[in-house]
Amino acid sequence: MFYPLPDTNEQLEISLPDLLASRDARQARQQEWIGLHQVTLISFTVVFPGAVKDSHLVRHIFNQGLNALKQVALCRQWVLLSQQSFPLKTGPECLVAVDANAVEVKKALIEAEELSPVGRLWDFDVFDAQGQQFSRSQLNLPPRRCLICENEAKVCARHRTHPLNEIFNRIEELANAPTAY
Repeated sequence: MFYPLPDTNEQLEISLPDLLASRDARQARQQEWIGLHQVTLISFTVVFPGAVKDSHLVRHIFNQGLNALKQVALCRQWVLLSQQSFPLKTGPECLVAVDANAVEVKKALIEAEELSPVGRLWDFDVFDAQGQQFSRSQLNLPPRRCLICENEAKVCARHRTHPLNEIFNRIEELANAPTAY
């Protein structure tokens, strides 16, 4: 069902144009999958700071997210129609077509994010069969919190409140913490 991506030793820095092109390509794949499968779509990536988006640590966190997704799907008895992972230099990605209610899928995946030490780094975007994306704010849920402090993550990121080495150390610590999945 879900196949973990192999570890990689490559640690290529990506540029802003690389990142923007990757987002455009992901959006095109998402739209293609929504049109093809006409069910709820889960688009999974890892939110990772810095210019290196594909590394052993990123893939470890990605694979933990895939395992959590697999467990949630089994527990909820979701019908998974198709799944594909993409090992990209801009970070691993996964698309999953699931025959389940999009709002319920989003709520369950947010719960999984909150239960895992590294869940803050998982980004499960959920779309319904018509392509509408569901967000935390639409579900009246608070925004993600910073890995270091209790502020909103976007605020700390925008202001570069914490040094990258402090964030990387915290990510390493969380990635090696025991997980429920």
